Amino acid sequence: MTEGKILIIDDEKDMVDNCTRILSFYGYECFPLYDSDLFEDFLKKTSPDIILTDIRMEGKDGFEILKRAKEINSDAIVILFTAYANIEDAVRAIKEGAFDYLPKPFSTDHLLTVIKKAMEFKRLKDENIRLHTCISELREREKIVGNSVKIRKVLDLAEKIAKTDSNVLLYGESGTGKELIARFIHKLSYRSKKPLIPVDCSTIPENLAESELFGHEKGAFTGAYQTKKGLIEMANGGTLFLDEISRLYLPIQAKFLRALQEKQIRRLGGRELIDVDIRVISATNLDLKELIKKGVFLEELYYRINVIEIEIPPLRERKEDIPLLVNHFIKIFSGKNQKNVLGVKPDCMEILERYDWPGNVRELMNTIERAVSLCDKELISCAELPEHIVNYKGTTFIPSSSLPYKEALKIAMEEFHKNYIKSLLGESNTLTEASKKAGIDRKTLYRLIKRFRIRE
Repeated sequence: MTEGKILIIDDEKDMVDNCTRILSFYGYECFPLYDSDLFEDFLKKTSPDIILTDIRMEGKDGFEILKRAKEINSDAIVILFTAYANIEDAVRAIKEGAFDYLPKPFSTDHLLTVIKKAMEFKRLKDENIRLHTCISELREREKIVGNSVKIRKVLDLAEKIAKTDSNVLLYGESGTGKELIARFIHKLSYRSKKPLIPVDCSTIPENLAESELFGHEKGAFTGAYQTKKGLIEMANGGTLFLDEISRLYLPIQAKFLRALQEKQIRRLGGRELIDVDIRVISATNLDLKELIKKGVFLEELYYRINVIEIEIPPLRERKEDIPLLVNHFIKIFSGKNQKNVLGVKPDCMEILERYDWPGNVRELMNTIERAVSLCDKELISCAELPEHIVNYKGTTFIPSSSLPYKEALKIAMEEFHKNYIKSLLGESNTLTEASKKAGIDRKTLYRLIKRFRIRE
């Protein structure tokens, strides 16, 4: 295993060859370069850990090499050496970002010491970046509340594809948190230092859509008093998040498709083509394939934006996350409203878990904000919940047809038992009364309550 890769640059062949011989002997992979004008091509081909370069050379000198290396990669490790050693050069080298400075002639030991020090610095920096990335990933993941199998699968997939540059299509009902997932992907991507520009396609008027997305030049239309960048151009280098992309007008879809294909845009009223480098994350709550059949969505655009598809489950399919979400929102709104609300009563939590949440997480959040505002005790009670939620009896549960029959039947039976017994207990004053209504003995009812973990 190599100790590291070193690009050695000097127009003196003997100097390059001697450094290469010494460093190769000690396990380093060396790339000799005698013409500094070829530096950039060599840098791309070799991706060295360290650049070791003379200062005085024909063609590019060492300071030009240092400057360009830092422009290409701000973390580049460059070590300068020269036979014309002076304090001014040394100070300038360090000020401009050189790792170290070697005056000629230098001994083998001196060379090895500086190289080892540079490699250790790189190792520590890489480890620091790796740990920082891990911590960032954990922090971003913590922002999305939930521990159900379904939401973990979504986060695992989002984390995996974040490191790629593929376009992503998020499917999910309104209120499921599509923008949160989009931000999660952006934050974990290499584009995270550049902006994420969110665009709600449903709110852009047809007559302004082209100007909003592509920008316009001064005088392009009445009222265009100055040149304006569009949202696509603003996202350059980063991520463009198109929410409700199904609402994008057909002529704009065609122009956007061309922009994605050519990686260039032209502002409204402009002639110049502008290069854009963006990743597109789109979101929709509609079936785009059906819209394609109806002729209101371009098939080519669909395949361009749907390289990776992520389906975000509705809250009713991950009800085990409701207690976590409830406590999360209580903490947020208690602090915001300077309240001392600590949680919800058990019967209240049962009602929240029973409700199907057609508005998903957004509806739950609004419900908890309302409850915290109305609550004057430590625990939220049913009195603080909207009447339609309290009176909700539930709907028929149908397991996914993708499951084997026996497994689907088992899940459906469990759901039936839970809903039936909860309803039975809610309409009875005692277990004895409930067992008589159900036509089963009291012990059997008690065993069912324990088996399905139903709060009495």
